[in-house]
Amino acid sequence: MSSNSTLSVDNKAVELPVMEGTIGPSVIDISKLYAQTGMFTYDPGFTSTAATEAKITYIDGDKGILLYRGYPIDQLAEHGDFLETCYLLLYGELPTAAQKADFDYRVTRHTMVHDQMNRLFTGFRRDAHPMAIMVACVGALSAFYHDSTDISDPHQRMIASMRMIAKMPTLAAMAYKYSIGQPFVYPQNDLDYTSNFLRMCFAVPAEEYKVNPVLARALDRIFILHADHEQNASTSTVRLAGSSGANPFACIAAGIACLWGPAHGGANEAALKMLEEIGTPDRIPEYIAKAKDKNDPFRLMGFGHRVYKNYDPRARIMQKTTHEVLNELGIKDDPLLDVAMELEQIALKDEYFIEKKLYPNIDFYSGITLKAMGFPTSMFTVLFALARTVGWIAQWSEMIEDPSQRIGRPRQLYTGAPQRPYILEARRG
Repeated sequence: MSSNSTLSVDNKAVELPVMEGTIGPSVIDISKLYAQTGMFTYDPGFTSTAATEAKITYIDGDKGILLYRGYPIDQLAEHGDFLETCYLLLYGELPTAAQKADFDYRVTRHTMVHDQMNRLFTGFRRDAHPMAIMVACVGALSAFYHDSTDISDPHQRMIASMRMIAKMPTLAAMAYKYSIGQPFVYPQNDLDYTSNFLRMCFAVPAEEYKVNPVLARALDRIFILHADHEQNASTSTVRLAGSSGANPFACIAAGIACLWGPAHGGANEAALKMLEEIGTPDRIPEYIAKAKDKNDPFRLMGFGHRVYKNYDPRARIMQKTTHEVLNELGIKDDPLLDVAMELEQIALKDEYFIEKKLYPNIDFYSGITLKAMGFPTSMFTVLFALARTVGWIAQWSEMIEDPSQRIGRPRQLYTGAPQRPYILEARRG
């Protein structure tokens, strides 16, 4: 059902269409506002602007709801696996058993990367940040796979999508191995997606590596929780890059670069560093006081969310997963976990946190879990990028297939110098 909204500009009534989604708030279509009024809207951070129409992910931040193609995130994480979620995000429906088997087979057979990629890694210093390596290597995929860069060809788009989902774990593991000076471990086709990744990260040629199924399941769940999150900064970056007609590998590399920021993908690393700084539960009151002090620059990381004004639905699953991993590894008295649990209880009861809706988010727990698994903090954002790749691809594909898609071109409120005449150098005083 469509309707109109009336805007009054200089005593002139302007009719603007109102568009309604299946769930969530309606939007006012302002695409012709400039033509009708000579004015733009002003919305820093695009917090009140819908940049696109999408069918992939839905978030209700007030109610703490996250849906992938209509399915609640907790149900997907509890009952499915990551590649099932990948299929769902890409194709819109959960796969049948036959479709799932075929999809798993195709992904598994694409996990190898071109052997010359090895030389690309050796061009980096050993202490290079793994995210710097990922940005370069994913962008370089377009130099190796020319047969899947024509975005006008649906078959090539599908091949590029499959390649990135399959090769991202291989590249991520290579980045990790390179940073610690160990030889690369090739993928093994008889392992599932996440077990294969763990083996590529932690196996060495000198001995057999047995994948711990509890850790593999936990990491798989982390991948599901991070697979997509509506029009966040990195997804918007991928869409904006894609709107220019850039090849899919370049678009995903742009998303990785955006994700690298500490306010986005680096938040779990920041949360872990904060827990390490606090150190012990008895120091928590001191840091709570610092967080409440407007004049103190200290911020509690891992609390609150740009979108969720309620408890992050992913955090509940992540909390359970954290305990499973620590119990499996025999970590009973982890000081970081002690600090985290105490902080969580305070955040859920303290009036300051409740009033400002600073609930623990997924980053609060994921850093502890990944550290316990053996990943260094420099790899946290790489794992985020690995998981989010399918979301980026699904969003990119949806944009490419959208007939109303145009190159992104945000406008501005110009506040610089007005037009003025050029002054010759000799006359500038």
